[in-house]
Amino acid sequence: MYTVIAFDISDDRQRNAVVKALRDHATRVQKSLFEAADLDRATYLRLRSRLEGLVDPTPDNLRYYRLCGSCVSRIERFGVGVEPFRPPPSFVVVHGVLVDGR
Repeated sequence: MYTVIAFDISDDRQRNAVVKALRDHATRVQKSLFEAADLDRATYLRLRSRLEGLVDPTPDNLRYYRLCGSCVSRIERFGVGVEPFRPPPSFVVVHGVLVDGR
């Protein structure tokens, strides 16, 4: 499922740890916003647990937006930014390796 993760973290050390954890599964599209094109439920739950272990919930927050396919198709963007990697339709990603699906 397509997942958007936003955060507001005041402590530099905690924020850097969160960014590092998110980079393992998602693409940074703004300073405090990451998008993960396809997170299965188990990976999402592990990532969420990892992130929540890094953050103090009293002053800071994390937000998770899980979007269905039709919602993803209605995402609108304007301006310069990073698009999440989307392989061409004839290609598939197998264990992080791009393979020609023809």
